[in-house]
Amino acid sequence: MKFWVGITDSDWFKLCSEANADEVNFWQPSGAVHFRALEPGGLFLFKLHSPDDFIVGGGFFVRFTFLPASLAWEAFGSKNGVSSLDDLVRRVHKYRRGDTNANPTIGCSILTEPFYLTRDQWIPMPKSWGKSIVRGKTYDTAESDGLALFNQIRDRLRVQQGFHGDMPILETANVAQYGAEYLTKARLGQGAFRVLVTDAYQRRCAITGERTLPALDAAHIRPYAKNGPHHVSNGLLLRSDWHRLYDEGYITVTPDLRVEVSQRIRQEFENGRDYYAQHGTALKFVPKASWERPSREHLDWHNQNVYKS
Repeated sequence: MKFWVGITDSDWFKLCSEANADEVNFWQPSGAVHFRALEPGGLFLFKLHSPDDFIVGGGFFVRFTFLPASLAWEAFGSKNGVSSLDDLVRRVHKYRRGDTNANPTIGCSILTEPFYLTRDQWIPMPKSWGKSIVRGKTYDTAESDGLALFNQIRDRLRVQQGFHGDMPILETANVAQYGAEYLTKARLGQGAFRVLVTDAYQRRCAITGERTLPALDAAHIRPYAKNGPHHVSNGLLLRSDWHRLYDEGYITVTPDLRVEVSQRIRQEFENGRDYYAQHGTALKFVPKASWERPSREHLDWHNQNVYKS
């Protein structure tokens, strides 16, 4: 099994670990270099900058994407390892010298179920770690250094989380369950949900086709507060006004993926012409992958419990 060791700074780790963040954005300043070292569910470890050559924690890879800094902050807040959007932009400019863009695009590796090692648990880097590495390195449990590092992580988590036998979260067989299967079972956070839904709909509103990213929201079909999961099949990417109407029950999407607009808009607001123009139309865009498409069960729930027919 292959896993990744990525380099980060102590401030990022300190803020995330002290908050015990349940998901993190392990961002990179480049808005052009893709990350392809892992599939969803892969183990992603945190190493501090030299001279602190230690593994200090890790998490499980969900998705890599490019986002404007403002949207990364909106989705993850302090789980970006910074205290504010201004701080995020300052740090990006620190690495991208000469860049004055007030809203730079950054690379975002989204990780779920992160874990943080205490100082006495930090793991020294193996000798195979090169001093010239600036971004990270892939290790493999089929090789001695990779297996030793993996076993040390598993042993520390077993102690930290009180396991005495097998540890389901970090068994090789489980970590190797890559792809869609992992994303339908993982405990995802709100930020990961937003990124996955946004990418599944290729950054287009499902109803209108709008592609202005700051105007688009990842809407839960069944609200999280009503036992709706943070899974793509419980999401729709909607323009913000349609999202608000959807949450308040003035519109719905039927199980056959058609838009319905309630007469209550006209009755209550004496308006709604642009919304009624979409009544009865099929969604303009739905994800191609079957596991990402809106769940019939969740759509039924919204129709029956939220929609003001």
